[in-house]
Amino acid sequence: MKKENKGMMKKWFIPYFIRHKRVMIIDLICAGLTTGCELVLPMLVREMTSIATTDLSKLTLELVLSMAGIYAVLKLIDMAAGYYMIYVGHGMGVKIERDMREDMFSHLLTTPFSYFDKTKVGQLMSRITTDLFDIAEFSHHCPEEFFIAGLKITVSFIILAGINPLLTISTFIIIPLIFFGTVYFRRKMRKAFQERRIIAGDVNAQTETTLLGIRVVKSFGNEDIEREKFNKESRHLSEVQTDSYRYMARLNCVVRLFDGLMYIIMILLGGYFLITEKITAADMTAYLLYIGMLIAAIKRIVEFTEQFEKGVTGVERFKEIMEIEPEPGYGSREELTSVEGRIDFRDVTFSYEEEKGDVLTHINLSVEKGENIAIVGPSGSGKTTLCSLISRFYELKSGKILLDGKDICDLSLASLRNAIGVVQQDVYLFSGSVLENILYGCPAKTKADAIEAAKKAGAHDFIMSLPDGYETYVGERGVMLSGGQKQRISIARVFVKNPPVLVLDEATSALDNESEQYIKKSLSELTKGRTTFTIAHRLSTVRNASRIIVLTEKGIEEQGTHEELLSRGGFYKKLYEGEE
Repeated sequence: MKKENKGMMKKWFIPYFIRHKRVMIIDLICAGLTTGCELVLPMLVREMTSIATTDLSKLTLELVLSMAGIYAVLKLIDMAAGYYMIYVGHGMGVKIERDMREDMFSHLLTTPFSYFDKTKVGQLMSRITTDLFDIAEFSHHCPEEFFIAGLKITVSFIILAGINPLLTISTFIIIPLIFFGTVYFRRKMRKAFQERRIIAGDVNAQTETTLLGIRVVKSFGNEDIEREKFNKESRHLSEVQTDSYRYMARLNCVVRLFDGLMYIIMILLGGYFLITEKITAADMTAYLLYIGMLIAAIKRIVEFTEQFEKGVTGVERFKEIMEIEPEPGYGSREELTSVEGRIDFRDVTFSYEEEKGDVLTHINLSVEKGENIAIVGPSGSGKTTLCSLISRFYELKSGKILLDGKDICDLSLASLRNAIGVVQQDVYLFSGSVLENILYGCPAKTKADAIEAAKKAGAHDFIMSLPDGYETYVGERGVMLSGGQKQRISIARVFVKNPPVLVLDEATSALDNESEQYIKKSLSELTKGRTTFTIAHRLSTVRNASRIIVLTEKGIEEQGTHEELLSRGGFYKKLYEGEE
């Protein structure tokens, strides 16, 4: 194993392994017992054959029964040890997989928004499931298989060298050649397995995208297009898998070639030593049994090479996730206890990617406690981005954002985001009941709190009309509810949270007129006494805002009340007249 791979395994795999070292030690003891039982058989056969070929009268029924009894006891030990290895040993692999999966998922929850902007969910699903399953198999089988093979090779060499050193060395010299060939093809296989994992993630991502959007697919009659896109990824995966199996086939040919050489040496030298009476027929029988056992062990190691490479590749991909820097703000940061809701942007500049230029440049804005601010402007001017920065979903390129005079970079993310409520245009409901979705993020709140919040959001009546009321299952992403119903549930969720700062991100732009009227009434109730940022698509919805901020690619172009901005005859007036 390369030096960098050893370092990777030491840091990202061995610590999980050490947690279950007692089980592993017992597993290796059991592996030693099963191997010992297997190693004894050729010696029993040798002894029996030796007696039969020298003095048949000594081969009595009692001797045969005693040998059979010895082997029967050994086989019972082998059965018990084998049971432990399969049941408890595999259980250890499952626990390692569980620990790594929980740590990976926990770490993913701390990664920045920018990571998820660039990463397919299907790829992450592949890492959490397939990759970690392969690590579980690897963690159990790797030490066990190599220990068994090493024990068989060492003990067999000692026993056979005592019988005939020249024949033993002549046959065993082939074993290093087999392992050199294995190492060579392993490198080829690892590259193929890494590519296979990536393509498998793409297949998962394509499947997820199509099935989540199945209603859109069917409404446009695009089944054939989606089928072709999926088939393209599937064929690519098939090609990569075929490449990996080609290397496996070549490795298998190398092993078969060398094990054939071992038998040829056995036949030639063994036959010569039999002719010259340097070994007996019993010795030759033992040799054949031990060599057959060794070749079976070597083939098992070669077969395990696929699982070994899958496991190492899985650890590499686990490492890639775990080395992603978490969002700044976890750990020892100041906790917000009492929030008034005053927000200050001081010379804020932001870009998603350096090479694509700045989305926001030198933004200066002060918002007082309880002020209702509307943010308008053309598409792509950075309205949503500006509000996302308040919650530190992204890190600033330069400048500061202050909450009640405190730099949000000095605050813990949990307490900061707990002080901010967001109602988005695209509402996300989790698979579960209406009640679970309303109380999401506030587990200490009760059903009575949820009902009160639903009433304020104008959602209680329609919830009670559902088949099971608040216990009604909403379906995947709330698919069993209408857009207006989902939006009202999301507003009720914010009422339960009761944050001092509120962000309304085009919360009514995707609704019909009737639903919009319900939502407007709910939002009017929600914004009372809260510092509110309303991102507006239709200017008519923000006429009553205490201040309107006109944001363009130049930055804040204008600000003022609706009447003030119209009277100036500037950019806002053009937008408003264009809407009419």
